[in-house]
Amino acid sequence: MDSNKYKQYDLHCHSTASDGELSPVALVQHAVKCGVDVLALTDHDVTDGLADAAEEAQRHALEFYSGVEISVSWNKHLIHIVGLNFDVENKQLQSGLAGLREQRDGRAEEMARRLDNIGIEGSLEGAASFANGQILSRTHFARFLLQNGHVKTMQECFDRYLGAGKRAYVEVEWISLAQAVEWITSAGGQAVIAHPGRYKLSATKLRRLIEDFKQAGGLGLEVISGNQDINMTRNMVEYVRRYELFASIGSDYHGPSQVWRKMGRMPVLPESCEPIWSLWAG
Repeated sequence: MDSNKYKQYDLHCHSTASDGELSPVALVQHAVKCGVDVLALTDHDVTDGLADAAEEAQRHALEFYSGVEISVSWNKHLIHIVGLNFDVENKQLQSGLAGLREQRDGRAEEMARRLDNIGIEGSLEGAASFANGQILSRTHFARFLLQNGHVKTMQECFDRYLGAGKRAYVEVEWISLAQAVEWITSAGGQAVIAHPGRYKLSATKLRRLIEDFKQAGGLGLEVISGNQDINMTRNMVEYVRRYELFASIGSDYHGPSQVWRKMGRMPVLPESCEPIWSLWAG
């Protein structure tokens, strides 16, 4: 019997090193409490939380792997590529991530300027007060807007101000799909398309994305992600079968306020899928 088959995997989650609500240590503790057996921390464009998370995971005998979620521009769409089980010290990867963080800083300044122009002042400093790491994201701006009564819900922040095409949205040309995959593979890791069902792509465009990703050397697809429905999972299973990709699982957990994304409740991969962790030495 394959003992790995019945482990609870979560290979996509976030800490305060980017836009999560729990510190890396608290995140690991939460994962253990939720029954997760194998965890990867995948903060946006930064790996700062990995050392603390790995140390805490060792205390709990939790199997832990390095991870990161990289921002990519593909055909005018923002796509997220998860890197797993790589060398954190790899210079090419770290240099590339540092460049992305600089872009994020510039975007944050422009978002704050646009909010200033519509009468919402102090957003840059306010958003920064919610950030505990190097990343300043739209989520931090949303928390500022919510706390200061400009909106009633986090979703309203994006619907009115921060979502694509809204008054404070700033479009950024991130790195290419091929660059992200190269950074990950050069560090000895595996590249995975994160939550492929959430990009609002047509079936034709999603197939094209997967084809470009595989051509670039990408290996995996998140077959199970967050709270997606069973029909979406079936579609993702068909894609990994058709394109001979490895399958991954991730809750995309950000913290307790996002009640629709929970750790420890991910279904097992269908037997027809070859899991991404089959590439990792036991």
